[in-house]
Amino acid sequence: MERNLTHIALFAALIAVLGLIPKIDLAAGVPITAQSLGIMLCGTVLGAKRGALAVLLFLALVAAGLPLLSGGRGGIGVFAGPSVGFLIGFPIAAFVAGWVMERTTLSPAVAATAASVIGGIGVLYVFGILGMAVMLDKTLPEASFLAMAFLPGDAVKAVIAGLVTQSLSRMRPASLLSRA
Repeated sequence: MERNLTHIALFAALIAVLGLIPKIDLAAGVPITAQSLGIMLCGTVLGAKRGALAVLLFLALVAAGLPLLSGGRGGIGVFAGPSVGFLIGFPIAAFVAGWVMERTTLSPAVAATAASVIGGIGVLYVFGILGMAVMLDKTLPEASFLAMAFLPGDAVKAVIAGLVTQSLSRMRPASLLSRA
C-alpha cells in the first residue's frame, strides 16, 4: 500500500515537472505541452488503476490552485477553458494505456508505444475534441481539424513512452508495475 502511494505521488510529480517545459500556444487556446507524455507513462509504467490515480491526484492539485499546468496555470478556472476535454480525458487515457499494457504480451517497448497511441492519443483526443467543440463553439469536424496540430508531437511522445518503459523494464523489471 505504501509503495503504491509513493508511485502514485511520484508520477503526479512527474506530470507536474513536465509542465515546466515551456508551452506552445495554438490559436485554439489549447497549448502543446509535454504533460501528455507523463499521462502516457502513468499508464504504461504504473498500470491502469495506479496510473489513473496518479493523474487524478495531479488534477486535484491543479483544481486546488497549484500552478502545475504548463505556463503556470492552475485553479478551478482551467476546467472552464478550451483544454477542459483534455484535462477530463487525462485519467481515462492513463487508465486505458495501462489496461492495454497489462493485457498484452508484446515486448514492453512495442506494448507501451501501442498503449500510448491507443490511450494517450486515441482516447485523449476523443475527450479533447469534444471539449474544444463545446468550449470554442466549433463543429466536431472543425475541432478535429484543430486537434490534428497535436498529432505529430503526440506520436513522438508515444515512441518516447515506449522507449522509457522499455528502459525501465530492462534496468529494473520490478519497477514496471503494469506488468507485475
